[in-house]
Amino acid sequence: MKHASPLLLAPLVLAACVMAPVPMPPPDNLASCGADELQYLVGKPGVLLDGMRFGQDVRVIRYGMAVTMDFNSERLNIWLDRRDVIERVTCG
Repeated sequence: MKHASPLLLAPLVLAACVMAPVPMPPPDNLASCGADELQYLVGKPGVLLDGMRFGQDVRVIRYGMAVTMDFNSERLNIWLDRRDVIERVTCG
């Protein structure tokens, strides 16, 4: 059995060195957008949100939905699972 030539492995080694790390989101501060007061919503059906009013930007994120990676500590994020049940309430 032949061994792989170092020249064939060099591009793989170099590619591993060049890859940029995935940026980590800022730590969650649930008080900055009021998410701390809305934790009671976790586990409830998403349809409950239809009758609610919020005093700040709100982003309802459905399962599998694409979202931007911009962070806004004043924005309320409400995450729904695949059954449209509220999974988490965060700022960002």
